[in-house]
Amino acid sequence: MPPRGVKKGTKRARQYEKIKASEKRQGRSEGRAEEIAARTVNKERARAGEAKESSRTSTRDMSSGRRGGLRGSGARSERGRTKEQLYNEAKQMGLDGRSKMNKQQLQRAVDRRK
Repeated sequence: MPPRGVKKGTKRARQYEKIKASEKRQGRSEGRAEEIAARTVNKERARAGEAKESSRTSTRDMSSGRRGGLRGSGARSERGRTKEQLYNEAKQMGLDGRSKMNKQQLQRAVDRRK
């Protein structure tokens, strides 16, 4: 029996049966052969990006790694400059004490100078 989420007659079900038969020919027990076959099929499904079960979310939903800053509604929220960017601006302006400032202090100092 193929792992959960794999329907009979599909490519993954055939792959499962083939691997299971191969493992049995190599002398593995029935249970061990099923375990190896299921694990291999699940790895292949993950590599191919196939969902374990049909997604309940939008078909446009994408993983966080590919989202690139899009959150929730899909709108990009402006968060301002990073502390490093503010520090570099302060350095270019010649502000003293910038290495001891936190992000808010750097923001205020740079904005005052502009």
